[in-house]
Amino acid sequence: MPPQTQARQRLLIKGGKVVNDDLSVVADVYVEDGVVQQVGPNLNPEPSTGLVVLDATNKLVIPGGIDTHTHMEFPFMGSRSKDDFYTGTKAAIAGGTTMIIDFAIPQKGCSLTEAFDTWKSWADPKVCCDYSLHVAVTWWSNKVKQEMESLVQNKGVNSFKMFMAYKDIYMVNDEELYEAFSCCKELGAVAQVHAENGELIAQGAKKMLAMGITGPEGHELCRPEEVEAEATQRAITIANAVNCPLYVVHVMSKSSAKVISNARREGKVVYGEPIAASLGTDGTNYWNKDWAHAAAYVMGPPLRPDPSTPGFLMNLLANGDLSVTGTDNCTFDICQKALGKDDFTKIPNGVNGVEDRMSVIWEKGVHSGKMDENRFVAVTSTNAAKIFNLYPKKGRIAVGSDADIVIWDPKATRTISAKTHHQANNFNIFEGMVCHGVPVVTVSRGKVVYEGGVFNVTAGEGKYVSRPPFSPYVYKRVRQREQIKANENDLAAPTSSSFWSQQSIRNQLLKNQHETAVNNKPYTWLPT
Repeated sequence: MPPQTQARQRLLIKGGKVVNDDLSVVADVYVEDGVVQQVGPNLNPEPSTGLVVLDATNKLVIPGGIDTHTHMEFPFMGSRSKDDFYTGTKAAIAGGTTMIIDFAIPQKGCSLTEAFDTWKSWADPKVCCDYSLHVAVTWWSNKVKQEMESLVQNKGVNSFKMFMAYKDIYMVNDEELYEAFSCCKELGAVAQVHAENGELIAQGAKKMLAMGITGPEGHELCRPEEVEAEATQRAITIANAVNCPLYVVHVMSKSSAKVISNARREGKVVYGEPIAASLGTDGTNYWNKDWAHAAAYVMGPPLRPDPSTPGFLMNLLANGDLSVTGTDNCTFDICQKALGKDDFTKIPNGVNGVEDRMSVIWEKGVHSGKMDENRFVAVTSTNAAKIFNLYPKKGRIAVGSDADIVIWDPKATRTISAKTHHQANNFNIFEGMVCHGVPVVTVSRGKVVYEGGVFNVTAGEGKYVSRPPFSPYVYKRVRQREQIKANENDLAAPTSSSFWSQQSIRNQLLKNQHETAVNNKPYTWLPT
């Protein structure tokens, strides 16, 4: 393939089936300068000179994946995650993902804006694909509120994450959740939660260690799924009290998923994000006799030992009870995990997934018959773009959309292995899984960045993407409910022209009191 210059990049994808979340159609796609210019049959753009043509016959042409949840080069639990923004986004591209949304996470008492600037300074010189940043709220004050407003208005942030776990590190209490949710609603941002009861986890960990349980199995035992479900219900209740849309990150259990499903059926504006790990493997691995193997699966919330959990979550993802998929990609190698060799509470929490998410979901979702190709596009790309107000620039193949495109071979297979993956980690939690569905070409901003196993990437070529507030997909319902409530209040309130207005009532009271005093009549404030 001839090299493409930055100016006037031209690309024609021919003969594939273009798959969006709502429609599949056989069509060609013409791209120029990073934007889709035409979608239709038998396209022949002129001039042909300099035009790169990709044959997609018998393959699918899908929007590039959006991983809603990553932690690249994250300083955490005495270490730093192995994948940085270069290796992480390069691996993402190999898996068919063309955008990630990472997290800027300040320490308690520290500036949200400074955290954002720090993470952006790490990412900008390294990213191989587009990215954005959620920002965590780990404490509360008027300064935090002001910085949230500034981040929304000036930095393109429209989502904030609150931790209900990691006591004394990131955890916020219910009052702080209420304040943060209220602020998110006012700013038009999406409130996100890590939903686990941090107090119960802290007590459970002490109990496990006192019983002599120090291995990775203690991690799951001290934070069972009811701890996740309770926090999920509590977060939904608080968010609903202030009419704030809620996004529950890394849904790991049946119990939590059921809470979200029930809330959605009650009309609450809540979105659930299962991840590649919870959809593709389970927590039985914590009892593996090989300590390093067991520790490699440690993450928070933990994978669940019930082996039916992944299938259950995939069913809910397929039918719309769960909405979108991320990875919580936060890789630590075996040596880093060994920090908790004698105490499971010191094992750095995190697993891989950014490279394998798309194939795992295709294998467990589409190949298994649980969802169709259009729902696959919805849960790997489109719904994320809609929730975080990137749509239709991202998450769709249409005229005017960014040319983030994947040519997907649904019949090809690959076997996942740490020996062949492109992530920096030396372990893969999906080791040995055979997946149908393989990305053969990845296009980012109109440039072919991965083809047939060969990369054509440059560090820093990806861009930070601003996300405006008040996503219509999320806030249309919220605003309508606010309007209805305001109208009902107006109808219930007395009008200025009515006898029953506050001023009229006050005047009538004064008149009746005067008559009582002068004429010695029985006192009444009602008109006669």
